[in-house]
Amino acid sequence: MAYGPVAKALALRLKYGRRTAFAETAARLMQRVLPDGVDLLVSVPLHPWRLWGRGYNQAALIADALGRRAGVAVRHDLLRRAKATPSLRGLGRRARAKAVRGAFAVDASGRAALAGATVVLVDDVFTSGATASACAAALKRAGAARVVILCWARVVEDTDADD
Repeated sequence: MAYGPVAKALALRLKYGRRTAFAETAARLMQRVLPDGVDLLVSVPLHPWRLWGRGYNQAALIADALGRRAGVAVRHDLLRRAKATPSLRGLGRRARAKAVRGAFAVDASGRAALAGATVVLVDDVFTSGATASACAAALKRAGAARVVILCWARVVEDTDADD
């Protein structure tokens, strides 16, 4: 859905307002566009410091709810944030891409699960695509045959959304 007032309110309340039940709402609506033939759902990971500060990963909550609803395996251990990145809010397209360059990795132990798999990468908001592209590249380098990006909302014009 377009990142308008309703989608923005839900995303921000989920991400910063501890309204974790909104993950179920997002998953219910996202399930309608989940492609057939998906092997795994993988959420965009948070850096451990950000996870510690927030207490949860909103993308992981959405992926878990989507996995339960659709009967698709969810793996949070395959993709990791290899380096901390600044908040992407307010950054332009190039700055976002630079900030997430090299930020995501798949450990050797995860390569077997990804080999030839169709993976759906789950996130809350798609702004410039920098985060999703960096994650997808790491998953493909590790052996995923196909990576489909599925987000709750997409920014359709330049706003101050988080990526």
